[in-house]
Amino acid sequence: MESLHAPWRIDYILTPKTPSEAESLFTRIARSSDDVENLVIHRDRHCFVLLNRYPYNGGHLMVVPYKETSNLDDLDDSELSEIMLVTRRCIRVLKATMKPDGFNVGLNLGRVAGAGIEEHVHYHVVPRWQGDSNFMPVIANTGVVPEALAETANKLREAFPQHP
Repeated sequence: MESLHAPWRIDYILTPKTPSEAESLFTRIARSSDDVENLVIHRDRHCFVLLNRYPYNGGHLMVVPYKETSNLDDLDDSELSEIMLVTRRCIRVLKATMKPDGFNVGLNLGRVAGAGIEEHVHYHVVPRWQGDSNFMPVIANTGVVPEALAETANKLREAFPQHP
C-alpha cells in the first residue's frame, strides 16, 4: 500500500488553536466578501469551495457547507446533495485545469480522525499525480507546491463557470 506523506503539515498540526466561542474559520470565510484573500473559488446555494492554505498537493480544494456543524446528520438532503454535486464539479475543474492522474476525496469527522477544523464538516478534494510523493517530503521534510496559491485559485476560479 502506498502512503501519502505530508510531514510539512506538522507545523499546522502543532500550532496552538485558540478555541473560539463565536464562529469557526469556515463560517468567518463564508460570511466574508473577500473571496480572493480567502482563496474561495466558487459559491453555491448551500456550500462554497476554497483552496486549502495548507495543501497536501497543489490544487487541494475543500467543499464547505455554509451551515456550521460537525455532524453530517445536521445537514438536510438538499445540502448533502449539493455538497456532493459541487465535489464532483471540483473534480471536473481540476481535471481540466491541472490534469491530475487521480484524486483523494473525503472528510475527517472528529479530531481523532484528523479533522483540523472539527467544528465545521468539509470535504477535501486532493488532486494526485503519478510520482507526486517523492524524496522531498520524505527525506527533506519539504512539500513542493509548484504554483503560488493565489495563482492556482485564480485559474480554478476562472475555470469553474466553464465546467457545470
